[in-house]
Amino acid sequence: MSHLMNTYARLPVAFTHGEGAWLFDDTGKRYLDALSGIAVSTLGHNHPRLVRAIAEQAACVLHTSNLYRIPLQEELSDRLATLSGMQEVFFCNSGCEANEAAIKLARFYGHRKGVDQPAIIVMENAFHGRTMATLSATGNRKTQAGFEPLVSGFVRVPYRDAEAVRKVAEHNGNVVAVLLEMVQGEGGIHIADEAFQRELRAICDERGWLLMCDEVQCGVGRTGDWFAFQSSGVLPDVVTLAKGLGSGVPIGACLVAGPAAGLFGPGNHGSTFGGNPLACAAALETLETIVDDDLRGNAVRVGEQIQAGLLQALHGVSGVVEVRARGLMIGVELDRPCGELVKQALDAGLLINVTAERVIRLLPPLIFSAQDAEALVGLLAPIVRRHLGQ
Repeated sequence: MSHLMNTYARLPVAFTHGEGAWLFDDTGKRYLDALSGIAVSTLGHNHPRLVRAIAEQAACVLHTSNLYRIPLQEELSDRLATLSGMQEVFFCNSGCEANEAAIKLARFYGHRKGVDQPAIIVMENAFHGRTMATLSATGNRKTQAGFEPLVSGFVRVPYRDAEAVRKVAEHNGNVVAVLLEMVQGEGGIHIADEAFQRELRAICDERGWLLMCDEVQCGVGRTGDWFAFQSSGVLPDVVTLAKGLGSGVPIGACLVAGPAAGLFGPGNHGSTFGGNPLACAAALETLETIVDDDLRGNAVRVGEQIQAGLLQALHGVSGVVEVRARGLMIGVELDRPCGELVKQALDAGLLINVTAERVIRLLPPLIFSAQDAEALVGLLAPIVRRHLGQ
């Protein structure tokens, strides 16, 4: 009998090893991984470069704490700043911690401006984490239920509604920042269009607010750009990262620029494990491999192949609402709940996820090949058809 706390509805499978986009369970059965640990395993499984980098660093030093210089952390911060156009980086261990840092930064920024009760505009159907502040920023009552009182200071508006943001600005003088996901992952693969991103940037500039982009799920090459905000030409003031940054080794980051840079000083924020040598070594190798193997280009090509394949295989099927995609973030929305498809796909040797009750979420590793994409469509389409009675 396990003494694990019952916080997950785990599927009845245990994986022992992996190779590329495939995982193997303790009976030897093979599964195509179209979820990559919820957008975490950027380089798939058992990637030789990542394995080597982790082993070499483990043989040197795993952890020293941020009481001392960490050269790999400095190197990684420089690399991320170059790729993003941001100025400073704070390292932590997860996406919710990165978003906590962003929320604290926005409040600190507001107090520096003389706002006693700073507020942050957030979006409906957003997901920013499960700590108390990020849970409060999240736009999902189901995940919030039972944890009240929530943290105050968040004002919610519809996603992709710039006019709603402007209306808040007219009536709330405490707003100091806007926080949004460039692609809502948990919300069902909804994408912030470029016009909306540019309008938000303009509003924030007019009002002196921080524009804060949660790229925890969509960052680090998954959309084809290094960061999803880059397609619009907009530069945020704060960007949060985690998930795919370390290809499975826990690491998060909060990047800042412009008015958000230079705010935090010693003692304002911290993390015991954040940016330790092992995590930074994994992240640096992940970034280098993305460049060397053109995995951003691969995300675009293979993502388009999967989307086109699913559209063709599901053409004319009543009950398929939409197939949305940006790079290797793909959502298949149905007109009815479809949570049972996760177990059906598992039985067929395919790992998927269902979010927002009706959206099949696909987040394959960036090393996903054309052959993997073909196999994915071939496995998933019949399951969807059966679910819809066709």
